[in-house]
Amino acid sequence: MRIFHIDGERFAELEALPEAAPPSGYLWLASARREFEVRIAEVQGALQRWANGSLLDLHVSDLLNNQLPSNFDYTSWYDLLVFRRLAAGAGTERLFIDEERGTVASARAALAAIDTSPVGFAVFDRVLLTVHPTDCGVREFFAQRLQAQTGEGRTRMPTSPADLMLRMVNHMVDGYLELRRLLTRQLDVLQQLLFEPRGPNVWRLLLESRNALHLLEDICEDQRAAVVEWIDALDEWPMPEEPAARREREILRVRSRDVLEHIERVLSHVRRLESSAETAVQMHFSAQSNRTNEIMRALTVLTAIFLPLNLVTGFFGMNFEGLPLIHSPMGFWIVFSVMLCVGIGMSWYFWRKRYLSPH
Repeated sequence: MRIFHIDGERFAELEALPEAAPPSGYLWLASARREFEVRIAEVQGALQRWANGSLLDLHVSDLLNNQLPSNFDYTSWYDLLVFRRLAAGAGTERLFIDEERGTVASARAALAAIDTSPVGFAVFDRVLLTVHPTDCGVREFFAQRLQAQTGEGRTRMPTSPADLMLRMVNHMVDGYLELRRLLTRQLDVLQQLLFEPRGPNVWRLLLESRNALHLLEDICEDQRAAVVEWIDALDEWPMPEEPAARREREILRVRSRDVLEHIERVLSHVRRLESSAETAVQMHFSAQSNRTNEIMRALTVLTAIFLPLNLVTGFFGMNFEGLPLIHSPMGFWIVFSVMLCVGIGMSWYFWRKRYLSPH
């Protein structure tokens, strides 16, 4: 658990939970989910001292739930936002071998290994409580970033707990842009291997990818619904009278709309990937049908070529004494020449008609 004090241009990390809220600025209390569960009584007492109100038991259960979808809820003294992050899992490198061409194509199976653990935000007037997964890098990223800004003398600190929360949510959504390249590359490789006649069987991985895309679409829908509810709640906040506070409120609205726009871009791209996967499956079946038609056409042509030859051999195979050329020394060679000419002629005819052409 880490405690930070943000006041204007200053960003400082505290060693322990302070007894009282600082006279200016606000506090950011960032905790891993397991540590938050262990120290919940201590955290609730600190929130009661700092903000004159603690978390509801139902919201505590939501923050501790590792499977909770993205959602938004509010009370008269704080707002609660649970947002599922999008990140690629580790150990997802797979190799696909193209034996026909002797090459190896590499694709990261990111679809089946997307980490979507939830991150919880409790936004008070002067306190921000965040509950992260154990291996979440969002907390460390913002702690280092804000500390660097303080050291360089910049004046771009988040002005309020809500502002810091929106920046963290926006960072989690933007993390999908790095994941998007991996998802697109994997589907491209799967589509290429799907049309290789002697390529590896990638049907199972393609089905896993389609299921993961459906799951990702549901997650993005929940994210969008949660942010829309946050924007609606933000519009209901009482408008401050000070010009500076009004400007900060407008900045919050702009940041909220920007987060919503990024989520919609993610959702749009996921749907395009789903459409691409469905198209690949349909194209594969079309290619298989076309190959079957070509095979049947070749078999039909061969049958048409050998059918008259079988007729001739069957005719001269009848047990009659009066058959033409049956007793002639040149009969075999004459019939053989006729059969050879018929076979070559029919083959040339079908070739001219492109029945034997590979295209």
